[in-house]
Amino acid sequence: MAQIINMPRLSDTMEEGVVAKWLKKIGDTITEGDILAEIETDKATMEFEAFYEGTLLYIGVKEGETAKVDTLLAIIGDKGEDISELTTPKPPKETTETKKTSSKKEEKTNSNVNIPDGVEIITMPRLSDTMEEGTVATWLKKVGDVITEGDILAEIETDKATMEFESFYEGTLLHIGVNEGETALVDSVLAIVGKKGTNVKALIESIKNGAFGKTTEKEETKTIEQPKKETTTKTESVTTAVSQTNTTASGGRILASPLAKKIAEEKGINLAQVKGSGEGGRIIKNDVENFTPMQNASMTLPFVPSGQESFEEVSNSQMRKVIAKRLGESKFTAPHYYLNVEFNMDNAIAFRQQFNSVPDTKISYNDIVVKATALALKQHPAVNSQWFDDKIRINHHVHIGVAVAVEDGLLVPVLQFADEQSLQQIGAKVKDYAGKARKKKLTPQEMEGSTFTISNLGMFGITDFTSIINQPNSAILSVGAIVQKPIVKDGQIIVGNTMKLTLACDHRTVDGATGAQFLLTLKGFIENPVTMLV
Repeated sequence: MAQIINMPRLSDTMEEGVVAKWLKKIGDTITEGDILAEIETDKATMEFEAFYEGTLLYIGVKEGETAKVDTLLAIIGDKGEDISELTTPKPPKETTETKKTSSKKEEKTNSNVNIPDGVEIITMPRLSDTMEEGTVATWLKKVGDVITEGDILAEIETDKATMEFESFYEGTLLHIGVNEGETALVDSVLAIVGKKGTNVKALIESIKNGAFGKTTEKEETKTIEQPKKETTTKTESVTTAVSQTNTTASGGRILASPLAKKIAEEKGINLAQVKGSGEGGRIIKNDVENFTPMQNASMTLPFVPSGQESFEEVSNSQMRKVIAKRLGESKFTAPHYYLNVEFNMDNAIAFRQQFNSVPDTKISYNDIVVKATALALKQHPAVNSQWFDDKIRINHHVHIGVAVAVEDGLLVPVLQFADEQSLQQIGAKVKDYAGKARKKKLTPQEMEGSTFTISNLGMFGITDFTSIINQPNSAILSVGAIVQKPIVKDGQIIVGNTMKLTLACDHRTVDGATGAQFLLTLKGFIENPVTMLV
């Protein structure tokens, strides 16, 4: 009996795949476990094995072609078996063409744009699984340049990094749709490549009129200065006494309109010094506005500012936009609660000193915290979980994200299988990731898949703080500085070294008692680091 094999979902974010290479051909005998093909996902190129035995009767997606998840990929059955009914196209299933031709054909059909022969429209690529828009950091080619397949066209800033974007076409660069510094949605028209001299004015006009792609958002950085406010310094004759005006009622109350009182309060004017021009000597608005206070020799002159108001507006980077969006979603969808603890670090300090006394060995307190956290998560997998609308995923592997501050915001590279790594390996990896993050050289794969996150601000002298959960994680640990303070030990007050930590938990997945038990285990590892080596 024939078995239908569909395009598999090889990652949690995969929506379509490209058959990079077929390792079997029609007519070949297939055994369970044989590698059928290499499939390129949104994250990597992976081997896809057969779960059935028989003969390869049909290939539905050719090498280099793209197909959506669950599209017919192949059919395995008995040699000579009739599969005509299985290969008949069905409305729900569609196989897309190769990446190079699909976008062009769809655009022609959907937008009715007349694309001249030999002209290729290049759109803003999706360079990461979370990218929704990109900013052209630098164009490496200009209009009129000859383009060869594989040439780097531009550097594009995504929500995670600045990456080089290469051309899949050959020809002349006829048009640039997104200028340097501008932002465009994914699939917006980025450039047009074709034969030299091809007239693409009509095509460009159609694009501008919205007949193709998505809208480009232009952003500018500008400095705005407020108009200078005129300040007038008036020189008045200095007297040694202030004459009292007759503006009081018989009971000593000052006669003034509510508006006059309000203006006087704003300007700091003593109404007792103002002469009223209203009925019965009542102080009115004009009296206060036209009042010039008299000064005596001992009075301090009022402050007259010499500067001017000014500010600067800076365009939000892709990273900043994504941070705002993701953390906003996390804060307002995940019910956060916080658990605060304080650990005695005396043993950890002594442990680190002894550890670092070994030649060519150097670890930080943060490395100790990462290792201890990984081991504690193995004992409390409920904290190492993820929330979905219909289920909770409890991860048995420990991938710890380590928050790294960079110029434009924050990046979170991931230490995979942190519980299996030694302290030296953790230290080397964290140092390597931190350097890459500051140079924007981290790859998307190095920032994906975290199951728990650690944020450490102790190096800045911050003693304790709270963090926003890095979804889809269920918790994040905030680590403060080590401080010396009086502590009670064996009934005696002594000077000790302590460190405060705060665990932010998603109450949908981690209950208070669960979080507390995790911190108790973590305390045991950090206050007695030698237990991590057993």
